[in-house]
Amino acid sequence: MPTNFTVVPVDARADGGQDEAAEPTEAPGAPEGREPDRPSRGDGRWTGSSGAVNGGEAERESLFEGKNMALFEEEMDSNPMVSSLLNKLANYTNLSQGVVEHEQAEDSQRREARSPGMGTLIGVYLPCLQNILGVILFLRLTWIVGAAGVLESLLIVSMCCICTMLTAISMSAIATNGVVPAGGSYYMISRSLGPEFGGAVGLCFYLGTTFAGAMYILGTIEIFLTYISPSAAVVRAGAAGSEAAALLHSMRVYGTCTLALMATVVFVGVKYVNKLALVFLACVLLSILAIYAGVVKTAFDPPDIPVCLLGNRTLSRRGFDVCAKTHSTANGTRTTALWGLFCNGSEPGAACDAYFAQNNLTETQGIPGVASGVLLDNLWSAYAAKGEFVDKKGVPSVSVPEEGRAGGLPYVLSDITTYFTMLVGIYFPSVTGIMAGSNRSGDLKDAQKSIPTGTILAIVTTSFIYLSCIVLFGACIEGVILRDKFGEALQGNLVIGMLAWPSPWVIVIGSFFSTCGAGLQSLTGAPRLLQAIARDGVIPFLQVFGHGKANGEPTWALLLTALICETGILIASLDSVAPILSMFFLMCYMFVNLACAVQTLLRTPNWRPRFQYYHWTLSFLGMSLCLALMFICSWYYALLAMLVAGCIYKYIEYRGAEKEWGDGIRGLSLNAARYALLRVEHGPPHTKNWRPQVLVMLNLDAEQRVKHPRLLSFTTQLKAGKGLTIVGSVLEGTYLDKHAEAQQAEENIRSLMGTEKTKGFCQLVVSSSLRDGMSHLIQSAGLGGMKHNTVLLAWPQSWKEADNPFSWKNFVDTVRDTTAAQQALLVAKNVDLFPQNQERLSDGNIDVWWIVHDGGLLMLLPFLLRQHKVWRRCRMRIFTVAQVDDNSVQMKKDLQTFLYHLRISAEVEVVEMVENDISAFTYEKTLVMEQRSQMLKQMQLSKTEQEREAQLIHDRNTASHSAGAARAPAPATPDRVQMTWTKEKLVAEKHKNRDSGVSGFKDLFSLKPNQSNVRRMHTAVKLNGVVLGKSQDAQLVLLNMPGPPKNRQGDENYMEFLEVLTEGLDRVLLVRGSGREVITIYS
Repeated sequence: MPTNFTVVPVDARADGGQDEAAEPTEAPGAPEGREPDRPSRGDGRWTGSSGAVNGGEAERESLFEGKNMALFEEEMDSNPMVSSLLNKLANYTNLSQGVVEHEQAEDSQRREARSPGMGTLIGVYLPCLQNILGVILFLRLTWIVGAAGVLESLLIVSMCCICTMLTAISMSAIATNGVVPAGGSYYMISRSLGPEFGGAVGLCFYLGTTFAGAMYILGTIEIFLTYISPSAAVVRAGAAGSEAAALLHSMRVYGTCTLALMATVVFVGVKYVNKLALVFLACVLLSILAIYAGVVKTAFDPPDIPVCLLGNRTLSRRGFDVCAKTHSTANGTRTTALWGLFCNGSEPGAACDAYFAQNNLTETQGIPGVASGVLLDNLWSAYAAKGEFVDKKGVPSVSVPEEGRAGGLPYVLSDITTYFTMLVGIYFPSVTGIMAGSNRSGDLKDAQKSIPTGTILAIVTTSFIYLSCIVLFGACIEGVILRDKFGEALQGNLVIGMLAWPSPWVIVIGSFFSTCGAGLQSLTGAPRLLQAIARDGVIPFLQVFGHGKANGEPTWALLLTALICETGILIASLDSVAPILSMFFLMCYMFVNLACAVQTLLRTPNWRPRFQYYHWTLSFLGMSLCLALMFICSWYYALLAMLVAGCIYKYIEYRGAEKEWGDGIRGLSLNAARYALLRVEHGPPHTKNWRPQVLVMLNLDAEQRVKHPRLLSFTTQLKAGKGLTIVGSVLEGTYLDKHAEAQQAEENIRSLMGTEKTKGFCQLVVSSSLRDGMSHLIQSAGLGGMKHNTVLLAWPQSWKEADNPFSWKNFVDTVRDTTAAQQALLVAKNVDLFPQNQERLSDGNIDVWWIVHDGGLLMLLPFLLRQHKVWRRCRMRIFTVAQVDDNSVQMKKDLQTFLYHLRISAEVEVVEMVENDISAFTYEKTLVMEQRSQMLKQMQLSKTEQEREAQLIHDRNTASHSAGAARAPAPATPDRVQMTWTKEKLVAEKHKNRDSGVSGFKDLFSLKPNQSNVRRMHTAVKLNGVVLGKSQDAQLVLLNMPGPPKNRQGDENYMEFLEVLTEGLDRVLLVRGSGREVITIYS
């Protein structure tokens, strides 16, 4: 609805209050708050980003001098003034999409003078008429009416016209939803459905336009060789073996020469092609007017065009003039030229063809006129197989045994087999061309008004012309003449030309020039469409075709277009080329309807077309009709076209540049994802559906690069692209200070994910501490039911180093967090030794040490790893530990049975661990561990005391400086912070600290190991020895990971236990289950 804007000037405040810093120095007489000679800030072209709207720095400073907008001066860096923005939009310059036109070389004043552009009539309506009305109307429509009958022909035309009308409605909605730069249908589809669909359908549209050029050139040559100058054929019937084959060879020769000539014309001067377009259009309109005039004339004065019939068979009138066997002369009865064609000689007693001898010759009017009632005879179809006679129903005929067309008898035969679906494929190109207006959107004065109006009016007009022509042809022309494709019964004249008034040459010459002009238009438009696709960069191998001459002409694209067009010309048959381009155009129209339906159903905020007469059901109906017509025309061509489009789609998805155009498929994906997430239950999935949804915790170095890239390699091998993968990391600090580093780190992680082919999401958190950040990730990563259930991280190799005292504490707390969150934990030790994705382990074992059962994750992980090509050749071995009281033989049998039910193939071995005394080595290792832990605590304690002492001195100095500055008596400081140092006190304090330190270290060496720690160390040492004995050469060892102690005082001892447990092993994966079953024997 209309919106009224009222511009109200903002006066200075009455009280004169203003920011002193913003007070302008004004020239005398200048209006308050405004600079007298401010330059214009617009360059007449909108670049699509608000940053480009702002002017230069000096210009921006002059803008700030106005006191009225001083409150918003901080926003001017990123947000433009409304006046500047409106000025930009008003002076919008619509550049061609991927094409630099000739006029761009002209100066800006001439471009401004040309800016009003074309209106609806010249810009959309007439170009659509010229593209829709063409070669099929003049060369094939009468034949389609004769073969399919009036009723089925009306059905064919109605289906095709309804298809294009529905497509035009969808196209109008898209074209009026914002400014459509030149590029037409490709631009609309790609910006509505994304680069993958846009590139695929854009190339299909390009191929359709190119084959249309071949079809128009073939139509031009057919008119020339068949109706204008048959004697110009370079290949004669005798040399080629048959008349049809000779015609095809001649069309190949002339078509190639014509293509070369047209391509040269387009290369040299495309502007002349555009200027001749109205001349070609005038030829089309004059030809159609001549047809209607001829129909009117037949109502009261039908033309005398006799057709010769032998029995009920139509004869080709190329080799004789008189339709009789004999004729009387002064010297008696003599045989005619027709007698010589059917008999062995010209004598009356010569042996003749059996059918010729037993049937009479009759003549009938080929065009009896609109009042003759022939319409009733032409209502029904008369399909025929290839080589059948074109015969007239209702005429008496004596049948004889058929011997084929022996001796080249002059019958009119069907050159191809006709049926309904084939005729649909041949006819459909005659309704294409509805995109002509949208392709010129850059040259229109008001594209959002002209495109819907002009296109729909053009479709209504052409639909009326086609439907009326079908009825009039059926009402005026005899059926055998309608089915005579090349006018052989009319002495080689064009059937539709014989109907026209005042002369058949009006149609012949008009159709010749119109098809010639349509071919030039196709050779002009197709290279520009290819250039637009190439310059968008969505298909890498096409980028060379984005270049051209200095003036922007697409030279390389024109060359490729000519080569593809030549393949269509080498096919040589108009009836074979037409279904090919029908496929490509139908696919293009189908995706235009899909784009409109998707945008309408998604209700995206930016979907606000000015054209209101659309609905998603109409778009869906149009899409369905296009798909149905594709398979009706030719199911194998349809499958081939869809295969080509699918291959292009997958190629763009795999290798193409990523583009974000705000397309509808992205919105559709978001809606589908939202629907799926809402459907996924928040609770844990069933055991059969459980798979590791992994949160990978990465560590970053000082330059925000990943420390252990092979952790992502292992993730890829474990996941193989299935399920959820979240790659997380933590930066220490505040987000305001670290947001730039966070962006850089995220880019580095995404780049590494692409290199390692890890399909998943990246989530980076900036937190005040690493510990809190990791806890936040474990708690909050994921969305809804799509949350991780497994955490994968690398073993902290530096946990023993003195400069990194908190790494082990963060690690142990992370273990506790995953346990509390009921998530599984995978810890990869020596992760830098793990194989990369390019490696192939030719042999070896994956050893599983199943000590305690915590859900079966240990069994599932090797199975998943062996699905990847890195681990595929490795064998799986499962070891379990038997105590003294256990029956190891029975345990092995039970385990084999369990694995059989799990459908997992693995070798099974039970290892017996006998009880023995704790060795001195274990005591010594435990003692060293506890001494080290105690030493770390004391070092940490002394460090804390030193920091506290320094803080007290700092506080006292700060207080004394503050008191001196205020010149006031300092208050008495408490005794506990009185730090008056003398030399004696300093020496005594040093000796005191030294004595306390020495006594502390003496206590360390007098420690006795804790018995609980001794037992744990004994288990770790013994188990490590057993594992080393069996699995030292294994490619990967999976071990149950013991949980951390409930008492937090022993965390550093826990790290030592894990270190001893895995000592001497190259690749170790410590596994801690979530406590729930993740594998089942049931189906």
